[in-house]
Amino acid sequence: MSGGEDIRAVEATALSGWPLRYFDFVMAAFVTILLLSNVLGAGKVAVIDLPGVGTWPFGAGILFFPVSYVIGDVLTEVYGFARARRCIWVGFGALLFMAFMSFVVVALPPSPEWDGQAAYEQVFGQVPRIVLASMIAFWAGELVNSYVLAKMKLWTKGRHLWTRTIGSTVAGQGVDSLIFYPLAFWGAAGWTDALVIKVLLTQWALKVGWEVLLTPFTYAVVGWLKRREGVDVYDEGTDFTPFRARV
Repeated sequence: MSGGEDIRAVEATALSGWPLRYFDFVMAAFVTILLLSNVLGAGKVAVIDLPGVGTWPFGAGILFFPVSYVIGDVLTEVYGFARARRCIWVGFGALLFMAFMSFVVVALPPSPEWDGQAAYEQVFGQVPRIVLASMIAFWAGELVNSYVLAKMKLWTKGRHLWTRTIGSTVAGQGVDSLIFYPLAFWGAAGWTDALVIKVLLTQWALKVGWEVLLTPFTYAVVGWLKRREGVDVYDEGTDFTPFRARV
């Protein structure tokens, strides 16, 4: 394996002790986008006015989740599977804590002088089934995304980044959608089996489409980080078990 002029190709297992200057910032961005997507995007249904078509509703979360997958791609491509897996576990823990604290804060008895409880419940009140489905889908989908990207990087010998960013998103978002929508909405009031499948396929296609559109941005960020860190990581000899957070 060979790197660019200022980039050294290394196996992920040899990265221990390497002075990674930007990893913590990328991890913080990943967790921030993840939490924002669940706070700002989870319950909002927006519409876009399409000429000749009319208004088209969409979940606001679609604005956030593709960005989290791009950052997930960047983490694996630049820092390797083990560090991406660590970030996924950190994100999972942050989601779990946020869900618990949201439940506690909503359940606290409101002051008689405060009239915002109903609005607070509408924004932060959670359906346990949907929260559970969201966390499981995130964990599984992100790990699949990272695994596929890391393996494809080995198969392609580091060439054709677009094939693995898009290919990993097809797989990762597919697993995410296959878990979330049936687990959250199958048999729920107002959701027919056909509607669940339709929304599942639509959201999967939209998320993959987002990844395709953001490919130039991904290239720019990956290239910049590799040059700044001075490494190009390959997951030779990596332990791909999902059930650990150590690197």
